[in-house]
Amino acid sequence: MSKAAEAAAWLLRAHDARERFRALPEDFAPRTTGEAYAIQEAFVALRAKQRGAAVGYKIALSSAAMRRFVGVDSPQAGVMLESTIRRSPARIRAADYVGLIVEFEIAVELAEDLPAADAPFFRSRVAKAVGAVMPAIEIADDRGADYARLPQHPLDLIADNTWNEGAVLGRPAANWRELDLGKIRAVASINGSTVGEGIGAEAMGHPLDAVAWIADHLASRGHGLLRGEIIITGSLVTSKRVKAGDLVRFELQNLGGVELRIE
Repeated sequence: MSKAAEAAAWLLRAHDARERFRALPEDFAPRTTGEAYAIQEAFVALRAKQRGAAVGYKIALSSAAMRRFVGVDSPQAGVMLESTIRRSPARIRAADYVGLIVEFEIAVELAEDLPAADAPFFRSRVAKAVGAVMPAIEIADDRGADYARLPQHPLDLIADNTWNEGAVLGRPAANWRELDLGKIRAVASINGSTVGEGIGAEAMGHPLDAVAWIADHLASRGHGLLRGEIIITGSLVTSKRVKAGDLVRFELQNLGGVELRIE
């Protein structure tokens, strides 16, 4: 068994046992970004047996401040699996997660492929492939991570698929080209109280620049983005911890809202 496969099996056991997030054992801990993504691919393949095929991607650490906090100089990518994608209004059980957190994002759905051969990608090229844009709430599970220790092993976040547990998607808007996605205002609320506000530019300067980054990342590993896939482009508001009984809403100016109830 390869080191990546060993690490993936260890991660799957840790998730199944609801263990707290911690560094991978030194014997197969990633030492490079490439090793971390190899572990992620193996881990996602194991989870896909129960959760369905990959249907999209997420971006973690999309802000410079978060990258400095974790001690890395680049965002990190994660994979979203079929059964973890929900449409608004959605419900999930807090008991199904160890450390449930949510993030507030602009999602895009591709109408055309972005093949690896076309890299590098830019905003104008990506825009031609985007079919619809919508608000999204990312569902994540930090499994009680000690955030102060993340800078000691930042690649482990990649290996653990950047903690993604899916997303809730709002209504797709096909007329998004009429809007300036970088200036769109966003408001997040929990139980009717505003918990954060932001604009589209919080997603790596522009949401389509974030999509270009994902496309380039995949191309570097010999993969492309495919028609129909969903990309959530990074949180416009700081992540929030939620609990049973909470009602989470996220509104995007001119693009509608998305709702998640925690049971």
